[in-house]
Amino acid sequence: MQLPIDERIIEILADSGLILSPTIIAENIDKSRPEVNRRLSELADRGFVHRVKRGRYVISERGVAYLNGDYDASKVQNEFQEE
Repeated sequence: MQLPIDERIIEILADSGLILSPTIIAENIDKSRPEVNRRLSELADRGFVHRVKRGRYVISERGVAYLNGDYDASKVQNEFQEE
């Protein structure tokens, strides 16, 4: 994971089991909405969350696997560095 905020975002999505907006996530992890929104875009690009529709996100299978310790996030980091 690139930043601690990334893990917190994934955790809040997993814990809630709901589709959430950047605003709701930001309020629950005490971060700004713009910061959460930027990180959600990155997490969606890397497959840790799914963009359900504009401004709405849910955790992905990759995100669940990461939280369970079954997925090494550095794999994705390496994939992006090779592009």
